[in-house]
Amino acid sequence: MPLGLHGRVFYGWWIVAAGFGLEVLIGILVFHVYGAYVVLLRHEFGWSKTMLSAAFALARAESGLLGPLQGWLTDRFGPRALIQVGMVVFGVGYLLLSQVNSPVTFFLAFFVIALGSSLGGYLPTGVALVNWFRRRRATALAIASSGMPVGGLLTPLVVSALEHFGWRWTAFVSGLVILVAGVPLGRVVRHRPEPYGEWPDGEPLAPSTLATRPTGSTVAVVEFTAREAMRTPAFWLISLGHGSALLVVSAVMVHLLPYVTERLGYSLQEGARVVALMAVVQVGAQLLGGGWAGDRFSKRALVVACMAMHAAALLLLAFATRFWMVAAFGVLHGVAWGIRGPLMSGIRADYFGRAAFGTISGFSSLIVMLGMMGGPLVAGILADRTGSYRPGFVILAMLAGLGSVFFLLARRPIGPRPTS
Repeated sequence: MPLGLHGRVFYGWWIVAAGFGLEVLIGILVFHVYGAYVVLLRHEFGWSKTMLSAAFALARAESGLLGPLQGWLTDRFGPRALIQVGMVVFGVGYLLLSQVNSPVTFFLAFFVIALGSSLGGYLPTGVALVNWFRRRRATALAIASSGMPVGGLLTPLVVSALEHFGWRWTAFVSGLVILVAGVPLGRVVRHRPEPYGEWPDGEPLAPSTLATRPTGSTVAVVEFTAREAMRTPAFWLISLGHGSALLVVSAVMVHLLPYVTERLGYSLQEGARVVALMAVVQVGAQLLGGGWAGDRFSKRALVVACMAMHAAALLLLAFATRFWMVAAFGVLHGVAWGIRGPLMSGIRADYFGRAAFGTISGFSSLIVMLGMMGGPLVAGILADRTGSYRPGFVILAMLAGLGSVFFLLARRPIGPRPTS
């Protein structure tokens, strides 16, 4: 690890490590494994795809509506307290999940899980990393967020536990793991470097406080308030583009395993291997594309290309007739998600600064949540109505392609208040 001002490891990298650990917990226990719970709950209770999609969508709506308050609280009180509270709520949610026996109790348990994983998730960690890093911001965000696909790599282990020990016991143990590991990780996170005698990247700021564009030119660092950011076209275009990407991501989270098992006839373990393959590719793409390239080239151009890959991947999945086509989807989707994911925070920080980053990201989540809600609902409802996932996947792929246009138009706004 690079050394800081005092000859020791720059503390920002410890925050990166803690963020990585938190993302592993959330990735393996919420995002990548939810589809496996869908398969088993449908088998035991006979619940429809629409109902299980609605649970995921409503939970994402809660996270999105919470976003502005969560962002303001993070900017005001710091991310550590929110993460620790979130991990406790997250763990309790899984303990509740182990006891569900009706749609009402399932909705309640998953709501608690979503609330906790949101409070303790990427937004507060991202706020800390944006404050602790400037020159190497994309790299730091990419390393921390790579915990999400690493969680995907561990999905076959959780699926094996679900099959051998049952979903109730697996959920109960998951809750205990979150409480034991998540709360201590949250204590590592600190809000800003300056109170601890540090500066972003572990380096003193230049007198002119200049930031370098990917093209090599320099511009004065600017700091937007949330109100000022929301007056720019870039805020809305980035939010719409991010939401259109999550149409694909959320649909895959909920429906990939049911699609592979129920429609294509493969086993749950074979489906889990596709998730693991996607995760391997995503880790590499995050570190090389989202991190290394994101610090050196235009983030906007990279994201435009990723949105096209999201669309192409989902079309490939929609028309898959062989397992290699499903695997190819996993590779293409993993590359797109891996590169684009950390650049969402990076491009907002580059455009709007770090002073109100949490609040700006929180308000953006009100739009982004529409993608997290819409993807599973569109795919699930159309699958129940038509007996096929293909119509829903095709529609979502077209909307993801539109996201390329949103990012293409999202140019850097002129800053209102250059810092000195």
